[in-house]
Amino acid sequence: QVQLVESGGGLVQAGDSLRLSCAASTGTLTYYNMGWFRQPPGKEREFLAGINWIDGSISYTDSVKGRFTISRASAKNTVYLQMSSLKVEDTAVYYCGATNKRMPTSTMNYWGKGTLVTVSS
Repeated sequence: QVQLVESGGGLVQAGDSLRLSCAASTGTLTYYNMGWFRQPPGKEREFLAGINWIDGSISYTDSVKGRFTISRASAKNTVYLQMSSLKVEDTAVYYCGATNKRMPTSTMNYWGKGTLVTVSS
């Protein structure tokens, strides 16, 4: 069993940067493929970025390419999402997930509870 905990959310201004973390409070992220997702107010959850364990391959949705960077620190059992040039439309609850399926996918074995990012103009 893996429990994921996201952190690093908060209130920022447009153009700012923010780094989100996703840590395993129980279990290990070893061998899991990891993804970051978000759910804007009133909208469905959407895929943002994914990283595969076996080869480190990374994928992004088009709307965040060049602005967001996913990385993992295996020794720390943590995955990060570095976000820059934030826009008002990036306001959402951000979730991480762990899966044994190859990213990109929205089929996760485990989900965190999310962290809120609010971007003001």
